[in-house]
Amino acid sequence: MGSRVVPVILLALLGMLHAQLWLGRGSLPEVNRLQQKLESLREHNAAAQTANDQLSAEVRDLKEGLEMVEERARFELGMVKANEIFVHITAPRMPR
Repeated sequence: MGSRVVPVILLALLGMLHAQLWLGRGSLPEVNRLQQKLESLREHNAAAQTANDQLSAEVRDLKEGLEMVEERARFELGMVKANEIFVHITAPRMPR
């Protein structure tokens, strides 16, 4: 009787392990589903990163563009901001 108990216990354990492999937490179908979800999230993150990079480039271009417009307005049109004092220094004239 004792010699039959060990194989039955071993078969029961094997059955439990096999069931865990296919049905339980960490089973093959569950791992496959999680891998697909991970790939989907990576694709979403890559798309979001691309959008963020584009927005950052646009902000940088706007800042640089505004600086260029301000510089041109200062030199060509004599623009002066509030609380600024405009001082114009000319070179002395050479006698003829």
